[in-house]
Amino acid sequence: MATNQQDVKLLGATGSPFVCRVRIALNLKEIEYKYVEENLGNKSEELIKYNPVYKKVPVFIHNDKPISESLVILEYIDEIWKQNPILPNDSYQRSQARFWAKFIDDKIVGAAFKSVFTIDEKEREKHIEEATEALHILENELKGKYFGGEEINFVDIAAVFIAFWIPLVHDITDLKLFTEEKYPKLYNWSQEFLNHPVVKESLPPRDPLFAFFKARYEGLLAASK
Repeated sequence: MATNQQDVKLLGATGSPFVCRVRIALNLKEIEYKYVEENLGNKSEELIKYNPVYKKVPVFIHNDKPISESLVILEYIDEIWKQNPILPNDSYQRSQARFWAKFIDDKIVGAAFKSVFTIDEKEREKHIEEATEALHILENELKGKYFGGEEINFVDIAAVFIAFWIPLVHDITDLKLFTEEKYPKLYNWSQEFLNHPVVKESLPPRDPLFAFFKARYEGLLAASK
């Protein structure tokens, strides 16, 4: 069941892993929506109006009602559109999915980015250690093809950052935080996940994103000399 494009709008930025989460969920559920690309250097009045607290993307707008924060948006989408559920029906399993999605945000996303984009060597080592430990914990949590078993679920979508953004950023540096040798189960999961047709169509183009992060990394190196 698709909805009218005018009812559903997503304010986003192509390179954001958090926006990508929402796009995966919408595509998985075959929901029609209008996508609006935001310039985060010059935020639109619409973005500020609909997310006055954080002024960040993604913002999901359904019948002129805005919802912010990617994991909150995913839950909302799953509650409103019942087809192709992304959260388990069982209450306990649902709580576990929420736990692991939050774990990814709290323990992996920030630490992985800071392990690359931090100049101070001690700080950098601390972030590498934190991300490494968290990835090992997540590796041990993965029991099947996906975190959702045979189908993509809430945790898989939350973990798109690990599958796509970490390898992209680390291709720019000598730091190999996420490798097949260190995390065989997670690595195999990432290949399955990235090759899923819905995920493939939802991912941003790699080359411009690679160029953006490379320029940022080289600028950081130049500033540190």
